[in-house]
Amino acid sequence: MDLEQKMIICSPSLKSEYDAYYSLRWQILRAPWKQVKGSEKDELEENAVHRMAILDNNVIACGRLHFIDKTTALIRYMAVAKDYMKKGFGTKILASLEDVAKDNNYETIHLHAREGSVSFYEKRGYQLIKKSHLLFNEIQHYKMQKKL
Repeated sequence: MDLEQKMIICSPSLKSEYDAYYSLRWQILRAPWKQVKGSEKDELEENAVHRMAILDNNVIACGRLHFIDKTTALIRYMAVAKDYMKKGFGTKILASLEDVAKDNNYETIHLHAREGSVSFYEKRGYQLIKKSHLLFNEIQHYKMQKKL
């Protein structure tokens, strides 16, 4: 059985699952830039849709979706553990979040991709809109969108 077949995509529900989910977000998206724990969360966590990939009881990928208005959703905090990058796990998380948006009749998904991830999203149907913000004074982001 290959890794993708053993992986489970789900939403965290237990405190221990949320702890592992936020830990991965912090390790991949914040720790390399010496950001404090807690910086991987924002005020929208409780009203968002969270997805994680679990393999052998470890969270190896995650992402979050929240709704901006009645037609537009936003994906944030996409992260894949370094040992599992480029193996389809990010694609599975993205597809799961897109399915939630489609199931709720949303028309468009926006995201702000890090420069190194733009091609990942383009290959999955996202269009580059414009240069966005510069995170931690060094990580260029680009606004992207996909019509569902």
